[in-house]
Amino acid sequence: MNTKKITMYGLFTALAMIMSLIEVLMPIPLPVPGIKVGFPNIIILFVLYRFGAKTAIAVSLVRVLLVSLLFGNFLGLAYSLAGAVLSLVVMILLKKTDLFSTLGVSVVGGIAHNAGQITVACILMSTSEISYYMPVLIITGTVAGIVVGIASHLLIKKAEKIGF
Repeated sequence: MNTKKITMYGLFTALAMIMSLIEVLMPIPLPVPGIKVGFPNIIILFVLYRFGAKTAIAVSLVRVLLVSLLFGNFLGLAYSLAGAVLSLVVMILLKKTDLFSTLGVSVVGGIAHNAGQITVACILMSTSEISYYMPVLIITGTVAGIVVGIASHLLIKKAEKIGF
């Protein structure tokens, strides 16, 4: 791997980590616990569209690991990793079809992220009762996916315009 690639991976990982920190410091005042916009996914989607799936996977997984080590715990890692992996797989597959816009890929990715986390919760808590929370998470995942998708789309277009 050349120096330019390593530098790019590090830069995008750092940006995604900063977005994670911003998200933690700016909690959304909703009566529903655990809801986040998913600001780091703006960076992940940008990387997916501009640099490809391998780079997006590397940046996302390193970000999840580092953020969990620095600011979280083992359970946080399990939830974050499940959401990130499922979300990435779905977004990569949808992007490959060319049937979905950045916005569509983001929305389905947001919902998949929540589904991954609910799956881990059901396993860790040994109950499927928590899955009743999924309709709420589908709605919030859709809204968050729209916000992330619009921001990612604007960032991608700006990067294309300046030749990045």
